[in-house]
Amino acid sequence: MKARGFTLIPKGKGSVKVATWNVNGIRARQAQFAEWVTAERPDVVCLQEIKAKPDQIPESCGLPDYACYWHGAGGYSGVGLHIRTAGFSEPAVLSHPPFDLETRIVQADIGELTIASIYVPNGGKDYAAKVAFLSELAAYAAAAHARGRQLILCGDMNVAITDRDVHPKERKPVIGQLPEERDLMKQILDTGLVDLGRAMDPDNDELFTWWAPWRNMKQRNIGWRLDYMLVSETLACRAISCRVQREVGTSDHGPVVAEFRSE
Repeated sequence: MKARGFTLIPKGKGSVKVATWNVNGIRARQAQFAEWVTAERPDVVCLQEIKAKPDQIPESCGLPDYACYWHGAGGYSGVGLHIRTAGFSEPAVLSHPPFDLETRIVQADIGELTIASIYVPNGGKDYAAKVAFLSELAAYAAAAHARGRQLILCGDMNVAITDRDVHPKERKPVIGQLPEERDLMKQILDTGLVDLGRAMDPDNDELFTWWAPWRNMKQRNIGWRLDYMLVSETLACRAISCRVQREVGTSDHGPVVAEFRSE
């Protein structure tokens, strides 16, 4: 089946690169962010947990060839969505779905494609809010597919989908690994989405994206997989790669970078 929705591809380019990163504070890692984007050159960048209001961040963040949109209210939450402007066939239309109550999601519609940067509540202080957000996200994905949209949902979902997505030393019956949360993630995937990281690396038992910031957990790769690239099945057919970059930056999360064929 031919995938639709890649009207965003720069003319003459054979692929599109989409990246997501829970940066854990953009002001603390602005230089790291700019250096990473300059080296990686993604066409779309989704950030989570920016921990800042838009007026606290330089508009371009040192990236003049990107249209940078910041959606935060300070505190611990906030997301960003950045699109490389040169050569795109049409502009992005930015918006927020009704269940975005804590600056946790921004979406860009480009042609038939919707790309969203998403930061699901951790649930430690308000587990009911997390369950409600995941339920709304499942309904959102189902409704978008029913309208014929193609989806790339990027971000920190704060759920390890299976035990395999948690290092054996970290497996325990805690929030982030509870059956109810995992069932909701399955409902989201069952709307017609593919967990691209696992699909591209199905046999990797050490595929993690978050590491507790103590005891050298990141260096030892004792972590959880919480950050995802969830894409419509037709777009998954065009995927070239989906990589976790554990070595990048000082956030407790690593970026996830996916590349897709444009045709």
